[in-house]
Amino acid sequence: MATKNIVVVGAGYSGVSAVKHLAKKLKKDSDVQITLIDRHSYHTMMTELHEVAGGRVEPEAIQYDLQRLFARQKNVQLVTDTVTAIDKDKKVVQTKLGSYAFDYLVLGMGGEPNDFGTPGVKEHGFTLWSFEDSVRIREHILSTVAKAAIEPDAEVRKAMLSFVVCGSGFTGIEMIGELIDWKDRLAKEFKIDASEISLKVVEAMPTILNMLDRNDAGKAERYLKSQNVDLVLNAPIVEVAADHIKLKDGSSIPTHTLIWTAGVKGTTDAADFGLEAARGNRLVANEFMEAKGYEDKNIYIIGDLVFYEEFPNTPTPQIVQAAEQTGHTAAANIVADIKGGSKHKFKGNYQGFMVSIGAKWGVANLFDKIHLSGFLAIIMKHVVNLKYFFDIRSGYYMFQYMMHEFFHIKDDRNVTRGHSSRYGNVLWSVPLRVFYGLVWFIEAGKKMVGEGEWLKPSTWFGEGSWFTGNSVFPWTWDYVTDATAAASDATSAASGAGTEEVVEVAKFGLSYAYGEAPMAVLDSAPEWFSNIMKIMMPNMEVAMFFQKMMVFVEIGIALALMAGLFTWLMSATTIALVVTFCLSGMFFWVNIWFIPVAFALMNGSGRAVGLDRWVIPWLQRTLGKWWYGTPKSMYGQK
Repeated sequence: MATKNIVVVGAGYSGVSAVKHLAKKLKKDSDVQITLIDRHSYHTMMTELHEVAGGRVEPEAIQYDLQRLFARQKNVQLVTDTVTAIDKDKKVVQTKLGSYAFDYLVLGMGGEPNDFGTPGVKEHGFTLWSFEDSVRIREHILSTVAKAAIEPDAEVRKAMLSFVVCGSGFTGIEMIGELIDWKDRLAKEFKIDASEISLKVVEAMPTILNMLDRNDAGKAERYLKSQNVDLVLNAPIVEVAADHIKLKDGSSIPTHTLIWTAGVKGTTDAADFGLEAARGNRLVANEFMEAKGYEDKNIYIIGDLVFYEEFPNTPTPQIVQAAEQTGHTAAANIVADIKGGSKHKFKGNYQGFMVSIGAKWGVANLFDKIHLSGFLAIIMKHVVNLKYFFDIRSGYYMFQYMMHEFFHIKDDRNVTRGHSSRYGNVLWSVPLRVFYGLVWFIEAGKKMVGEGEWLKPSTWFGEGSWFTGNSVFPWTWDYVTDATAAASDATSAASGAGTEEVVEVAKFGLSYAYGEAPMAVLDSAPEWFSNIMKIMMPNMEVAMFFQKMMVFVEIGIALALMAGLFTWLMSATTIALVVTFCLSGMFFWVNIWFIPVAFALMNGSGRAVGLDRWVIPWLQRTLGKWWYGTPKSMYGQK
């Protein structure tokens, strides 16, 4: 049977979405080969470019290796190359390094910044539409502030410390938000006054964030002004120079940094493919995402590159949701053509818009009904990003995202304001600290309340309270000695007693020694838990096996913790065991501290004077190579 070749060009949001869908639906079709071609060996999370440009996260935080993304899709071939031409008649994709025959071709090469022919933008401005752009802006800002810190000329220094963003869409506002957060760190690092750094947004329209509800946009505008951002509205830029920009009204703004985010167009790489184009270099497609005029050639257009008017004069927006949905539509129609079935028309389903203004504040409009701002909007953005990793089935990068956004963050630049950062504190010690404080609080409270009722202050300071003068201070050596002897006598007396008597005598001894009888977390096991235990241990022989095995498990946990080996796993196991013991009615509150201590030990404690320092990195390298293979800079080159 002849192999059907599906070639997808572009590993952006639309391309990854299309390939994931194709790989899943056609995984049992051995005669289908999917080839993904991109000039890079990685997928860039475009919605987070501003975080790299603004110094919040390291560049690798938004770079997702394609081999890791498609490691388990055996029917996907990765190629690192640049497409130069398409022979539509012979159905061949030509690249710089080779050629690829196709039965189905999906073009998802994305877009690029549109400067609308404004003089000087290419020479003196900075765009934010690629991984390279974000790194270039980051490095430029660092070097510019460093030079400004030692610049003696006040006017030149002022221009150098003026940062201007052109455009008030999502990208522009999110970029200025990162600069708000970064400003204090830059000032501290280069020993200047933060008030010297000025931030401006220049917008040709009279309002900002014009894709949002006006009320939501108004909240964003007020927040920006509260952060001393200068909004220059109704001010089209007509020229960009190395040290200033000129506005349409004839005025100029001195600056050495203009970040241009004013528009997007289809990539010029696709201009020579001979396909019908519309405004902004976008290629025209029908409702099935098929290239207009080449429906019989099985050529599809997706993502920012596609021009399809779902409604008159309203082409698909150049946003992530539309990119993923157009990619899914094209992939579903290819699957229908191969396996049989009806084609699917594109139907946009945009569930809302979110914009972050720095790491801690944002606005969101969900389903045109729910309007969020501040902390909740940022939380929702993280939820959406995490859902994206779920959609592309990458648990590895979901974990990496959480590490970069919540735990490996400096300067409190995350939604928890630094409380979750491992650089700011020892996060996993928090449960221990809180628990220990509660123990002291409760013990102090007992001394006040005595035999009164906790919720009735009028009954406090009575019988049994330390404040009455008739209570015995327990922490004297004689008291402890007597209590220990009493507990020992109680244990000896219990040796010949029956089960119930043993319990009572033991309780008496412990009560005398510690001031009260130990209280079980649960008096008896819940019925559902008992039913599970009956299934796991249906008879005494099995129960005895588990009991003996548990001894060795506990010894293993103890030895591993002492040696610092698999500390996180052993601590997690300890928590699970304690919870199980609690549910069985065999665990007392006086020992519940096992749980918060286990949490505290999960903060990499085994890597300090422990075997985890060597074992965990070795395991990560070995398992990563086995699961994902060895990362490469190029894939499938010919």
